[in-house]
Amino acid sequence: MTTKNNSEENETCPAQALLKMLSGKWKPELFRLAADGPLRFSSLLRDIGGANKQTLSVALRELEEVGLLQKVIIKEKPLHIEYNLTETGKSLIPIFEQLENLG
Repeated sequence: MTTKNNSEENETCPAQALLKMLSGKWKPELFRLAADGPLRFSSLLRDIGGANKQTLSVALRELEEVGLLQKVIIKEKPLHIEYNLTETGKSLIPIFEQLENLG
């Protein structure tokens, strides 16, 4: 019988994978704000004190890559972009609510 070492267990643990997806500067805050409805980049810069454009762009892109956020281009005048939680992202809201209650 073979046993897994801790790093192998962490790679297959769903909770560990989720924490890895949400780790990083601004990601938990972005997720929390997205749970309340669509986000626009300009309002995020205003609402998240201390965030700069580059850091915020990277965090949004990473959340989009793991399937928690969806980028929607609104083709109106003026053209703008909104970020929404995906169905996977929405399924995590109860988990965040429980974490918030613990805090």
